[in-house]
Amino acid sequence: MSESLFDALTWRGLISQSTDQAALKRHFETGPVTYYCGFDPSAPSLHIGNLVQILTLRRIQQAGHHPLALVGGATGLIGDPKMTGERTLNDPDLVATWVERIRQQIAPLLDFEGQYAARMVNNLDWTSQLSAIDFLRGVGKHFRLAPMLARETVARRLASEQGISFTEFSYQVLQGMDFLELNRRHGCTLQTGGSDQWGNLLSGVELIHKADAKTVHAFTTPLITRADGTKFGKTETGTVWLDPAMTTPYAFYQFWLRQADADAPAYLKVFTFRSPEEIGELTAATAERPQDRAAQKALAWDVTALVHGSDAARQAHDAAAALFGAASLDAVDAATLASAVAELPRAIMAPDEGELTVVEALAASGVEKSKGAARRTLASGGVYLNNVKVTDPDAVLRSADFLHGRFALLRRGRKTLAVAERAA
Repeated sequence: MSESLFDALTWRGLISQSTDQAALKRHFETGPVTYYCGFDPSAPSLHIGNLVQILTLRRIQQAGHHPLALVGGATGLIGDPKMTGERTLNDPDLVATWVERIRQQIAPLLDFEGQYAARMVNNLDWTSQLSAIDFLRGVGKHFRLAPMLARETVARRLASEQGISFTEFSYQVLQGMDFLELNRRHGCTLQTGGSDQWGNLLSGVELIHKADAKTVHAFTTPLITRADGTKFGKTETGTVWLDPAMTTPYAFYQFWLRQADADAPAYLKVFTFRSPEEIGELTAATAERPQDRAAQKALAWDVTALVHGSDAARQAHDAAAALFGAASLDAVDAATLASAVAELPRAIMAPDEGELTVVEALAASGVEKSKGAARRTLASGGVYLNNVKVTDPDAVLRSADFLHGRFALLRRGRKTLAVAERAA
């Protein structure tokens, strides 16, 4: 990692807190750096907040350095303290399953071959055989309670009615030990993480200095927010996950496509590998013709292709176009179609229900306030069934109208969508 890379990370808004920057830059100039970031299996999938860290690992690797991706089989059994209260301890077998799932999500995003090959590591490997006495003597003796108690999360939890358990209080010691072990085993001299992990990162820096008299480094990425300061990474239906079974590629694509004009340029810097020149051009194009959403389209394509593959990105793109009549609905597969219409208002037809007219379906879905209003819209030429204009006020939904035997797409005007769904 050269100084130019550090400057590039800064330009992309990826440097929040850092140990001595001048010393860190000099360290990068001496040759390849081995660095790491940790990911705890606190859920069956990583989410787009974790993606910031994975892509930061990737950027540094591409500049000629050696990444270690740590999936915390040990720390995942403990849990990083939350501001709001004690975590539920998950079953070890469940945590082990989540470890493997997260490893599989990280693996395609780093290069595990070649001169700067990445490695996947698990902190359970060095904690599972460690006795309590060895832990207290070899690691615990280097920690002082005053700075541990001063950590923001710990201090807030101590002031709450629930308090904090010794288990969660010890998390910062375990994470500090991870850095020490990786330094000893692999020569790791840099840890990266989110800004909420700064205290834990410093625990490792200080432990290595005290235990082995070595200087190492750390930096954090900032919390990603929207331009208005609100939290990033959630939708009306919850967290945006990397697992396609938890957030479908279509929903994932749509999340990025829906970002505000004010946010898209910053997200292009953080979540894509486009050059400053490309990002500048997309920013200018979006400012000149916001209706074209050039920045959002590039963002949605790049991140979806990166996480789910170019085929999934293409399917999501084509499905979005098809819903609004710009492409054929016939090419949209059943799973993508189900995801695409998942949040649309709908009229559900029971298995034993008779024929339903288009007018009745529009009213039942709530897109029109009444059948009379639906008839007036139809008469004005503003109603479409599967992207075909409906002219007959008595048109009935027939079996052939239900795509994949399940959904009939209704559209009022250019943008208002609904669906008639056959219940299973």
